[in-house]
Amino acid sequence: MPSFKEIGLNKELIKSIEELGYKTPTPIQKKCIPFLLENNNDLIALAQTGTGKTAAFGLPSIQEIDSKIKQVQVIVLCPTRELCIQISKDIISYSKYIKDIKTVPVYGGVSIENQVKSIKKGAQIIIGTPGRTKDLINRKILKLNLVNKVVLDEADEMLSMGFKDDLDFILHKTSKNRQTMLFSATMSKEVLSISKKYMKGAKEISVSKVNSGAINVDHHIYNVTSKYKYEALKRISDYNPNIYGIIFCRTRRETKDIANKFINEGYNADAIHGDLSQNQRDEVMSRFRNRSLQLLIATDVAARGLDVDDLTHVINYSLPDDPEVYIHRSGRTGRAGKKGISIAIINSRDGRKMKLIENKFQIKFLNKDIPSGKDICSKQLFKLIEKIEKVDVDEKQIEPFLDDIYDKLKSLSREDLIKHFVSAEFNRFLDYYKNSGDINNNRLSKNNKKKFNKESFLNFSINIGRKQGVSPIELISIINRALKSNEIEIGGIDIRESYTIFEIDSKIKSELINKIKKIDYNDINLKIIETNEEIGKKFLKRKKNKTFSFKKKRKKRADKNYIFKDNVKFKRKKKKKKNRY
Repeated sequence: MPSFKEIGLNKELIKSIEELGYKTPTPIQKKCIPFLLENNNDLIALAQTGTGKTAAFGLPSIQEIDSKIKQVQVIVLCPTRELCIQISKDIISYSKYIKDIKTVPVYGGVSIENQVKSIKKGAQIIIGTPGRTKDLINRKILKLNLVNKVVLDEADEMLSMGFKDDLDFILHKTSKNRQTMLFSATMSKEVLSISKKYMKGAKEISVSKVNSGAINVDHHIYNVTSKYKYEALKRISDYNPNIYGIIFCRTRRETKDIANKFINEGYNADAIHGDLSQNQRDEVMSRFRNRSLQLLIATDVAARGLDVDDLTHVINYSLPDDPEVYIHRSGRTGRAGKKGISIAIINSRDGRKMKLIENKFQIKFLNKDIPSGKDICSKQLFKLIEKIEKVDVDEKQIEPFLDDIYDKLKSLSREDLIKHFVSAEFNRFLDYYKNSGDINNNRLSKNNKKKFNKESFLNFSINIGRKQGVSPIELISIINRALKSNEIEIGGIDIRESYTIFEIDSKIKSELINKIKKIDYNDINLKIIETNEEIGKKFLKRKKNKTFSFKKKRKKRADKNYIFKDNVKFKRKKKKKKNRY
């Protein structure tokens, strides 16, 4: 692997990037930097976010700037304010040891006056969103006569967000002799159109569709029913006390709902979405970047352009429809040689999406069990103990208070003191998870479904029957409500006049007897007892080795139009509507 020196960068740039931890060029940097330093031809580079694109175009652009000229020579266009700010910070870091080079970010949502002042003072590099850049050109603040390089970063995103007219305007205003660099995750029709219209003889460089950091990302699946989706998210978060990640939701409403629940329950989290003002977005992102927040909840649109280092987790609360988007999300973690985890919380309806992702990107998903309450409490407890063990003790600061503290706690033994202290910090988890059950979706597919095991079932009697209007479906609903699950396997059901006999798994005997009492059924106090009474022979003959489903089967619409007789299908004659008048 060649070094940055070997691909042509000067000593000032090498010094700055080494301080930033850059050791060897990424694939996109190795291909782009030498090309851009050696000629002025246009460039089309296809690579995902997180592959090192900013350095790929930023380093050679900085090296070729004439610092003596205090006018704009390079314009970088990107889709969002957040990405604009991030690229600016990177460019400023790269040019740290090069004198008289100034970079100015320009974007909407804030006063334009400060940006105008910064440009007038003299700037060689402009990093801007298309809308604000166009505005500054129209105001004749941003002069383009010396611009020799234009970078279109995340070109596919800019076009999908409706910036085509702005890009056309900017590119039309710049010199035809400029060098145009187009960076995009995909070569869509719109991107291809832009490249054909404004680029000539462009060299195309492509790296793997999957992020370079993807080799350091583990992909985990947690399978739950929709009912327990939020509970699963909480457990995953609680099981990872040091989590620092983004939770992706499908809609703005879902994002706000999850964020509000998390905040109200004391989680160190917040959200970004379209209903926030720019100042509010900036405030949330500032807290997230400096790790005042552990979790950021966002939609894909709101998270566009976010580039945050050292994320430990990406959680897909809702899977995207497009497999490319999943790769884009997961590529936000596992960067710079560090390990990351991409989590998908799914249900049975997401199977097709998972297969598409697996097949298209050769990703190996690991099925994981939702952590139990006991596992979570253990994790959180040892985190607390580790925190106490490693805390820095400032003797001078606490010394004036120690005598009073010792006096107050003198009645407690060493063991009791530890118990009290841990409980004070830890009771929230103990209380919440003390009665928590298994929420994993263990329902098997039809092909792999276990056969009805008669030996594991017991007969029970419940004090409601035909007289009370009970049906098999209604009984199943009562049991599901009592046990807060729709995964309970029920065998035979025999409804008598004033009571009902049914078969159910012996493992849930005690739980069912205790919890059924809490269910209100038409003002009847429900009681269940184990019985030796057999289910009617007629029923057994008809329903042998069958279980009732809590779901009603839907008739196919097509069947409504046909009559079946002796296995022959006849089309049903349409009845003529009678005229009422």
